Amino acid sequence: MTHIATTIETVLTLAPVIPVVTIADLRHAVPLARALVEGGTPAIEVTLRTPTALDAIRLIAAEVPGAVVGAGTIIEPRQIGEALAAGARFLVSPGTTDELVREAVQSGAPLLPGAATASEAMRLLAAGFVFQKFFPAAAAGGAPALASLAAPLPQIRFCPTGGISAQDAPTYLRLKNVLCVGGSWLTPADAVAAGDWERVRSLARATAGLRPAV
Repeated sequence: MTHIATTIETVLTLAPVIPVVTIADLRHAVPLARALVEGGTPAIEVTLRTPTALDAIRLIAAEVPGAVVGAGTIIEPRQIGEALAAGARFLVSPGTTDELVREAVQSGAPLLPGAATASEAMRLLAAGFVFQKFFPAAAAGGAPALASLAAPLPQIRFCPTGGISAQDAPTYLRLKNVLCVGGSWLTPADAVAAGDWERVRSLARATAGLRPAV
């Protein structure tokens, strides 16, 4: 089954939260994704931190209707083609390099590049990226840091990720330059290990009331 790429803006406006998941056991990929989709969080970022990640993306893309699966932790240009070939419909990087930006621009890949400072955000904006990941959000100053970027860089819309919890997600989502947040709290390690998909589904449903300011 062929899956076309999705624009970053579309991905960021599907739900208030994009689950960030790391899949070590391939058997968990499909039921985990189904639970997240059923809970109302269809955009799912699968991090490329395990040997099973690309296979997990393939399975989700092929077997979970409604899932918009993406690949996270894109740090090398070659991973762009590998992830798209596996069925990823969007790509996320924790930071950026000139080589990564060049490959994304030349290929037209749907990349959400990472920035942690105003200078990094400006360089990405100059390259044409108006949608960016703010990472690591909590360590880089959290919501106050993002709020301070809104006035000088009003063109940019962010998806903050890193150290965000269900409790502080609403603080980020109230900011006018935030479209959604990324978080791993929807898929607790103990729930995934136990196959407790109802808990995952419930955690996803709990995000339904969270709404961005714009």
